[in-house]
Amino acid sequence: ATTNTIDTIVRLNLDGTPGAVNPLAEQGVVTAEIWCYGHRNILGMDWDSDGRLWEIEHGPGGGDELNLVAEGANYGWPTRSYGNHYNGDPIPDHTEDDGFTKPAAHWTPVIAPGDMIIYKGDMFGPWKDDALVAGLRSQALVQIKLDGDTATEIARHEVGGRLRSVEEGPDGSIWVAEDGPDGRLIRLSL
Repeated sequence: ATTNTIDTIVRLNLDGTPGAVNPLAEQGVVTAEIWCYGHRNILGMDWDSDGRLWEIEHGPGGGDELNLVAEGANYGWPTRSYGNHYNGDPIPDHTEDDGFTKPAAHWTPVIAPGDMIIYKGDMFGPWKDDALVAGLRSQALVQIKLDGDTATEIARHEVGGRLRSVEEGPDGSIWVAEDGPDGRLIRLSL
């Protein structure tokens, strides 16, 4: 049993107790809270229209990842990554037979995600069920087509600033917040 939930996604009941069907529930203590592990630095999570959870995370020096969250999965951090340590030391890339769950998409150079939603509205109809990522380094709203358990970047919508957050308004408009003391709140609509 582990003593912390660093680099994990936990699944809890409303009263804060571990979910009874969590994959490591029989191990007790903090480990019983864990749904999946091997994540580096999660910056956004959302549910798709099929009820599946997706998350996006910063990689180290390269290797930002978008993952479809799966019960009991180990995504490899810190053993595997598509990036390197900040000091330049290599981290082995994923291989087909390494035993880890591979990301649905990854980026090097990084997009530096600040947040993520899966668009559910009608205003931008063709974007429905796409992941939208607020990009800090990319300074763009990164649009990702989700298809089954795969993901493909299909567009970068330039905004001109480091994007920290993205939200969907009740009318289907998209709101992005820029990073920094002079950051703008921008509403995207048709």
